[in-house]
Amino acid sequence: MVGSLLLRGMLAGVLAGLLAVMFGALIGEPSIERAIAYESAAAQAAGEPPEPAIVSREVQRGAGLLTAGAVYGAALGGVFGLAFAFAYGRIGGTDPRIVSAFLAGAGFVAIALVPALKYPANPPAIGAAETIGARTALYFIMALGSLLAMIIVAMIGQWLADRVGDWNAGFACAALFVAAVGAAAFLLPPVDEVPTEFPADLLRRFRLASLGVQAVLWAALGLSFGAMTPSAHYGAAARG
Repeated sequence: MVGSLLLRGMLAGVLAGLLAVMFGALIGEPSIERAIAYESAAAQAAGEPPEPAIVSREVQRGAGLLTAGAVYGAALGGVFGLAFAFAYGRIGGTDPRIVSAFLAGAGFVAIALVPALKYPANPPAIGAAETIGARTALYFIMALGSLLAMIIVAMIGQWLADRVGDWNAGFACAALFVAAVGAAAFLLPPVDEVPTEFPADLLRRFRLASLGVQAVLWAALGLSFGAMTPSAHYGAAARG
């Protein structure tokens, strides 16, 4: 039944992606518009000619954003469905809804929250074009390290739970995860390209909105996938 779980994951991912896009349009779009206006004003003050837009803002805010949300959500949901097939029966008991919620929470922490704490999102007006490759690579290295730490800690947790109980194992795994991602964050170089004159309130609102989009995405994915998988035999068939 892996194919069924994959399909359910993709459907749940499309729904989650569209909900995240709607949240971003309502909450994050005003911050983006203000950041673009700030960037344009700074370029005009410096005497720089305006850069031609490859894709208009109307397309970015409309069809482009919806398409990107649906495609990204489908891809993430497919991976989520495969992860569910592996995790079912190993973590979270036998209720698919609990397993789905647990996976979504762990995914949000490992892939969205932890990397954002080290390398928070910046609006369009921040960051030099020549450093975008390095900044992107550092972000994905942090995200990959966090995800690997989460997987390893979950495997250790199964072993610990049989010896010290679920409660103590949970605390121990949380401490191990925090220590692992803390060490990774300490070893990776910092990135700070925010101009001193950039409005602090705008930066804070943009970063909170970006993290909110991720929270909506993962919450909607976990809840919708759990609702679409009401019977325990899906996971059992996937493992068997």
